Amino acid sequence: MRNNETAEQPKGMAREELLALPVSVDLETGNRALGLGRSKGYELAKRGQYPCKVLRLGKAYRVVTADLLNLLGLAA
Repeated sequence: MRNNETAEQPKGMAREELLALPVSVDLETGNRALGLGRSKGYELAKRGQYPCKVLRLGKAYRVVTADLLNLLGLAA
């Protein structure tokens, strides 16, 4: 394992982190929750194939947290 690998942020999110998310999150956070890389997440969002509901607000993408939690099996 290289030294710079330990400083990288791990993929995925803990259950507690997911349940503490606001109503919508940026695409980077959605990607992290799903274990997607940045490029793949943006590619899926642009094609309308992201695995949960994504809103386009100007140039920004927002992931609907309720759909994300439902997809991950954490819906209330």
